[in-house]
Amino acid sequence: MGEERSNHAAASPGASFDVVIVGGGFAGLYMLHRCRGLGLSARVFEAGSGVGGTWHWNRYPGARCDIESMEYSYQFSDELQQEWEWTERYATQPEILRYVNHVADRFDLRRDVQLDTRVLAAAFDETTSRWSVETDAGTVSARFVVMATGCLSSTNTPDFEGLERFSGACYHTGRWPHEGVDFSGQRVGVIGTGSSAIQSIPHIAGQASHLFVFQRTPNYSVPAHNGPLTDERQRDVKQRYATFREANGQMRLGFGSDTPASEALAAEATPEERHEVYEERWQQGGLPFLGAFADLVSDEQANETAAEFVRDKIRAVVENPAVADLLAPKQVLGCKRLCVDTGYYETFNRPNVTLVDVATTPIEEITATGVRAGDTTYELDAIVFATGFDAMTGALLNIDIRGRGDTTLREKWSAGPRAYLGLATAGFPNLFTVTGPGSPSVLSNMLPSIEQHVNWIADCLAHLRERGLDRIEPKPEAEEAWVAHVSEIAGETLYYGCNSWYLGANVPGKPRVFMPYIGFPEYVEKVNEIVANGYEGFDLTAAG
Repeated sequence: MGEERSNHAAASPGASFDVVIVGGGFAGLYMLHRCRGLGLSARVFEAGSGVGGTWHWNRYPGARCDIESMEYSYQFSDELQQEWEWTERYATQPEILRYVNHVADRFDLRRDVQLDTRVLAAAFDETTSRWSVETDAGTVSARFVVMATGCLSSTNTPDFEGLERFSGACYHTGRWPHEGVDFSGQRVGVIGTGSSAIQSIPHIAGQASHLFVFQRTPNYSVPAHNGPLTDERQRDVKQRYATFREANGQMRLGFGSDTPASEALAAEATPEERHEVYEERWQQGGLPFLGAFADLVSDEQANETAAEFVRDKIRAVVENPAVADLLAPKQVLGCKRLCVDTGYYETFNRPNVTLVDVATTPIEEITATGVRAGDTTYELDAIVFATGFDAMTGALLNIDIRGRGDTTLREKWSAGPRAYLGLATAGFPNLFTVTGPGSPSVLSNMLPSIEQHVNWIADCLAHLRERGLDRIEPKPEAEEAWVAHVSEIAGETLYYGCNSWYLGANVPGKPRVFMPYIGFPEYVEKVNEIVANGYEGFDLTAAG
């Protein structure tokens, strides 16, 4: 099934909707589905040429999900769960995109999705309690706006001196050409060693005549042990999908109930016991490695035992001891997102791969023919920027969003994002964010987090309608208390143990604020309590 579809009729300038949804990925499509079920008129505006969000854009070699396929999927429709057949334990980008397009077709969503349309601005009119939403195809009006713009959708490319002079081809893993790239016979430089680099480097190395990997900070990565998804595994999960999803919802990260996090403490185990547990998790593969012991995210000494285990694995694979030492991270395990790979460390045994340590010899400039780091110029035909995203806030702040008193969201968040529950922000009535800052979002399985947020928003819209209310906005004091609570929870862990994109540290000048909420089930319990208490912390008002 092809992913690119012709647009249905574009919204006429001045058109009026109950809900405007910004973004046509997993969040935007499900929000549209829920709006339809409530009988609300809704329009999705998507900048891309197809639906799918991050899976539409991220087409770099080796792109795949680091959550298992049977869990990284919608659960709102049991029929959908039962009919879709995944082929691998960890689905590739093309397979996930096929799945998203299947959902769009199965639920007839495309007729309310306007592709190739970028939202430029949104302004709240206090007189009418409506939003004016400006797109590059005209301006429309809506009672409510839902920002389904994604947490990892605004690409981050460092401002390298001389980049405009480079005569070769430049690519960003988050904006990969849809037709693909053939690096055969080329000298390629990959800048960055985060998740997209770790997934793509083995593939690029297999094509390029020579690959130079420019690494500032090494990342921890565990093996995926990916493979075909057996019929037996699919039948097993499908027979118990309801209880499987419920069990996942009780996991701190919203997934992994078949390999639950241990309640045992590494600090109380013997070295032999720890090694046995780490080895078992390593052989199972994937992100549940971090759940080997309950104190790995809170006790630095306990964490170091797991970190050294991974370093030993790297040293055992990488043949050159100096290269192995450079690839072995020194920071806390898990303070940056743990990566999942297939053959990453083995790639550095190839004779056509060179690791360049730009922590000690930083990139000085990009020249017409390559990259200069220290006194060495690396001649390149192509550069791949695997430099990540302006996470959590970038896509929101790229839009000129203005609330009450013409205050911009950029002004309000100038010292860091301030939101209530990751769902709304004071001063911006009737504006919702799906998996926004202050919610579990990127520290959870994104699909259940998205569904939980969309369901909350949809139920809120129904609540307002039933009571004749037309405006909802967080109270400033409730928002401040929530921001403090998110920070307090994070402060009890080791997540502050390094400069990560969780803190915005990968973007120069971005305020250092820990953005995700740690603990999916705890979060769900809290937001449900807030609803049960009459939307505690929100002002709900009627027109006039």
